[in-house]
Amino acid sequence: NHLTTWLEDARQHSNSNMVIMLIGNKSDLESRREVKKEEGEAFAREHGLIFMETSAKTAFNVEEAFINTAKEIYEKIQEGVFDINNEANGIKIGPQHAATNATHAGNQGGQQAGGGCC
Repeated sequence: NHLTTWLEDARQHSNSNMVIMLIGNKSDLESRREVKKEEGEAFAREHGLIFMETSAKTAFNVEEAFINTAKEIYEKIQEGVFDINNEANGIKIGPQHAATNATHAGNQGGQQAGGGCC
């Protein structure tokens, strides 16, 4: 009922190009649904939002919601909509590590050091 007002407030007080995802949660509780999926999709389309339904209980689309939002932000960076050097855009680039050919001591998998998470 208050989504339009919240959306207007968010857009008024932030970057007009920000990425917003509308989440229909608790998709596992179909019998208690208050908003039809088509209604959520239509609202998102009308307001330029990404839309997904999720369920934390079953993990349905939870990770995908974050990934899809990150992809949309990345696309806007690639298109030049966001300047990654301007922190006013709300984007911070983490520390950049130089790639090396050295491996971690005791690393059985042969993964290279300094290259990331795994």
